[in-house]
Amino acid sequence: MALHIWLLYLTAVIGLSLTPGPNGLLALTHGALYGHRRALWTVAGGVLGFVVLMALSMFGIGALLQASADALTLLKWAGGAYLIWLGIQLWRAPALHLSAPAQAARKSAPAMLRQGLLSAVSNPKVILFYGAFLPQFLDPQRDLWLQFAVMALTFAVTEGCTEYLLARLAHRVRPWLQRSGKAFNRCCGGLFGLMGAALPLTR
Repeated sequence: MALHIWLLYLTAVIGLSLTPGPNGLLALTHGALYGHRRALWTVAGGVLGFVVLMALSMFGIGALLQASADALTLLKWAGGAYLIWLGIQLWRAPALHLSAPAQAARKSAPAMLRQGLLSAVSNPKVILFYGAFLPQFLDPQRDLWLQFAVMALTFAVTEGCTEYLLARLAHRVRPWLQRSGKAFNRCCGGLFGLMGAALPLTR
């Protein structure tokens, strides 16, 4: 993967990781309930689930590219349209309303890992998202699986750090989200729309 493409991908992944989602919310909740160190198990489960879904998406993309030389161009434009649609949905979404955590039973590390993993893989929309997102950065002239390894590692580190930061700052982030959540959703929705419009034109 060329350096400028990787830097563009990294920027997009950072924006994606900051977007509200089930795993970020779970990390936030577990950080508030059990502390940021134990929430690392939740974060690790979520990151593992996302990497599995990325692999499934990449497998489908690879099969499609073998079937048609023009498939990547079609994927880029279809994916761009999907990202714009997601941005509109996020722009219109209400702010998150998080209740203050009550006393909760202590979860074991495997249970927290499993909950993070299931939260990631149980959403079929994630596979569709990766199917739209990943082709924007692929170079069909280079090794597909090497590019996947770079993308997966970049995403895992970025997403893991973001979720851990949410868990660590849980008590501070919750009031801010409830106060400014609508504006934050609109900011993230605008980012998705811009990605969807700009990335298919990127070479």
